[in-house]
Amino acid sequence: MLTVSQAVSIFKMPGQPVLLQEKKLGDFLNFNRNISIADSLNFSKQDTTSMRSLVIFTLLFLTGNLILAQPADLKNDYFLRQLYKDQSYNTQKDLVLKEFAHVVPGSWGEFVKGVDEDIVTNKKLLALTFDACGGPRGSGYDAELINYLRKEKIPATLFVTGKWIDANYNTFLELSKDTLFEIENHGLNHQPCSVDGESEYGIKGTPDVPDAFDEIEANERKIQFITGRRPKFYRSATAYTDEACAKIARQLDVTVISFDVLSGDAVPFTKIPVIEKSVLSNVKPGALIIMHFNHPEWNTFESLEKIIPVLKKQGYSFSKLETYPLKGK
Repeated sequence: MLTVSQAVSIFKMPGQPVLLQEKKLGDFLNFNRNISIADSLNFSKQDTTSMRSLVIFTLLFLTGNLILAQPADLKNDYFLRQLYKDQSYNTQKDLVLKEFAHVVPGSWGEFVKGVDEDIVTNKKLLALTFDACGGPRGSGYDAELINYLRKEKIPATLFVTGKWIDANYNTFLELSKDTLFEIENHGLNHQPCSVDGESEYGIKGTPDVPDAFDEIEANERKIQFITGRRPKFYRSATAYTDEACAKIARQLDVTVISFDVLSGDAVPFTKIPVIEKSVLSNVKPGALIIMHFNHPEWNTFESLEKIIPVLKKQGYSFSKLETYPLKGK
């Protein structure tokens, strides 16, 4: 059971007056609805030590100096095991397995039937989309990039995996509360979505319909559990999927997204002028641009810092995906 000593890491004591905001604390307690406050704090009326802990806990939370450890039951493996015991999850999965018992994969690629890649608009409007892939070599966080978007007040859509959330739990919480950003689904374990085990860029895809379902739906539920909002869009790892997976996603009321403009930032250490040219030479009204925010060592931020002023000068503005209807080829 979570205790104060496990939940709180103190980096510094606040150096300014504290305003007790009941709503903010209420939001926090509601977010952690699966943990009773009494158990969370090991608190009893006779325990003055726990009372002091409660005061410190509250003050740190309200002043932004509270760091919460990710609950163990939200880690990918444990979360999925719990979903396997959940009646609603199993009922939904059984319906999908029955519906797609004899499905053929169909075409495999980034732009297959059922995948959207453009905003429907006649305005000079672009959608910046950023993936966070996770895993041993993909769990970084490009704070410079995100802070630049904030400084310029540029909305963006962030596709995150369950793996990346596990490695960056507090950062994910912060991003999910920022209305500048839209949080969407990049898969539970960053596997290309396939019903027969296709691979791309050396990454093995999901082997069958049950695993494809888990890759999409488990991360939908994980993100919803943490943020209170169910993602509307899913981009498969590598952006490759088959037609069958696009149909499965639709069955789950999720739209599969690809991209229209490939920035090229995912090729490690691609030079800034190359990324600039890849974007600026291919933008058009309604385009979805794909980049990454999980590799601060790449040139994504440095390139974007040069790209954005040019696009603005050309009359472009930016939108999150959920704001406009989308279309495929």
